[in-house]
Amino acid sequence: MFSSFKQTMPQISIFHNPSSPPSTKALAMLRAALSSPYPPGTKSSSPLRFNLEVIENRSPTADQIRTILDYLPRVRDVDNPHHVSMLISSHPSAPSLPDRPHSPEGLVRLAQKSPLALKWPIVVDWMSGRASAGDSDGVKDILEYLRKKRDGEVKEEEDYQPKGWFS
Repeated sequence: MFSSFKQTMPQISIFHNPSSPPSTKALAMLRAALSSPYPPGTKSSSPLRFNLEVIENRSPTADQIRTILDYLPRVRDVDNPHHVSMLISSHPSAPSLPDRPHSPEGLVRLAQKSPLALKWPIVVDWMSGRASAGDSDGVKDILEYLRKKRDGEVKEEEDYQPKGWFS
């Protein structure tokens, strides 16, 4: 009866730095996926549907970083301090290995002091638990997952089954 309430539109956030070419490319890909047929070049497909939040020149919060680290495909142990370094760029303003932050809070301080020390863009699909940092390939993976979900190639994890009195 109320199954439409559980149908929510995906929420995609991009932490964007306009001076970063990969960030500019990723933002263009996300906007194109919203306004043009997806995948590109297929006239019969419709654009993807998702809410896009563009956060410009601001890093994620420490809590968001913890979640993002959990969503990144290569991270297994979020509490391992070396995983924070996955969000640090190779830009000259980035600290050398021994001086790198070991916590999400330290990463936020670093990004405030030296924004180019962070890998841009950071793209997060909050609903599906997927993230990408520093390149457009991860953004392509997120968009492809949304396409598969739209086209019915990915089955919903599990239908909502209320627990309690009625089950």
